[in-house]
Amino acid sequence: MTPPLRLGIAGLGTVGTGLVRIVQTNGEMIARRAGRAIEIVAVSARSRTRNRGVDISGYDWEDDPVELARRADVDLVVELMGGENGPAKALTEAALEGGKDVVTANKALLAIHGQALAEAAEAAGRALRFEAAVAGGIPVVKALSEGLAGNRITRIKGVMNGTCNYILTRMEDAGLPYETVFDEANQLGFLESDPTLDVGGIDAAHKLTLLAAIAFGVRPDFDAISLGGIERISIEDIRAAADLGLRIKLLGVAQMTGRGLEQSMTPCLVPADSPLGQLKGGTNMVVIEGDAVEQVILRGPGAGAGPTASAVMGDVIDIARGTRLPVFGQPATTLESAFTARAMGSKPWYLRMGLQDKPGALAKVAEALGNAGVSINRMRQYGHQDTRAPVLIITHKTTRDAIDHALGLAMQTGVVMGAPVALAIEED
Repeated sequence: MTPPLRLGIAGLGTVGTGLVRIVQTNGEMIARRAGRAIEIVAVSARSRTRNRGVDISGYDWEDDPVELARRADVDLVVELMGGENGPAKALTEAALEGGKDVVTANKALLAIHGQALAEAAEAAGRALRFEAAVAGGIPVVKALSEGLAGNRITRIKGVMNGTCNYILTRMEDAGLPYETVFDEANQLGFLESDPTLDVGGIDAAHKLTLLAAIAFGVRPDFDAISLGGIERISIEDIRAAADLGLRIKLLGVAQMTGRGLEQSMTPCLVPADSPLGQLKGGTNMVVIEGDAVEQVILRGPGAGAGPTASAVMGDVIDIARGTRLPVFGQPATTLESAFTARAMGSKPWYLRMGLQDKPGALAKVAEALGNAGVSINRMRQYGHQDTRAPVLIITHKTTRDAIDHALGLAMQTGVVMGAPVALAIEED
């Protein structure tokens, strides 16, 4: 009879306790599906006495997570502590060095150290799985590395941070300013301890890094992503977008072009009636485009105890079945260093800026855009505020470089007050 797969779990927060609950509740069913029992042997967390709503009294306790990884009676280490360095990295390295498989939900760790850890895992003949690190309960890693493995992937795009999507949709639905909804999300516990990880786009960019590595056969390179957050999105932007039949999303896009790999995680405008535009609350969506499959859309909960623990358990069951795959879909030593390309695609842009409320100010801005080769499709002024006149501009299709040049010239006119907001309009 096949012996049980023995787990050591490091981290008993929301996801860790969710995993314990799944093992305790669905143990017999999981054993039938995995072909062997899956048992928790030992756990490690910051506090031993905290009430987590699950019974952990039957498991050994390790104060040091690295010692958990070194236990002879642990076959597979589940790392759920988070953080790109420190105990999470030390634990993962110790587990692989000790000949153990690892399942993690730690997107930051893999986005920064993924290449080295993948090479270490594959050299040791061990599995390093991370379905839960990207888009919560959506099986997008498995879809890319298994179901769509026969496709040449051309583009990945999606909403990959539920907190940002919650903030943006809440602003629209309730007509509330960003600051109010940010505080609300914080009180509800939606934000990371460092909120910049969420609203600054960093968390979502970590996820895009991992998907791009699988999709395009490249080494994970977080620093190659063009990054922007939602901090400067105002209720005026939300309302203007709605008037245009659009919605604002923190959108990740990765695509391979003849010039190299373009990767960005920035706020964009999408059609309100598109699948991405209809995405509400904390839900995530990933759109994958391939030469054979054309387009696949995956939608589901992007966070939470149940969905994320479900993804962890899926990886654990695969390992219990004996499934061994390269970490990023192909041997880590064959992954190439991608040439980073700046996005040069032509698309419409939304511009918002405050102008000095005096004659000729708007004409100067229009002239600046024209001198940069940016053609104006629509333009309107609204809601004068003392000496400041807000203006909205929708351009015809143009490039990011042209927009940057145009805004630089506009700032030189001396009539623009504050920093302009520029958002690409993704039409497809």
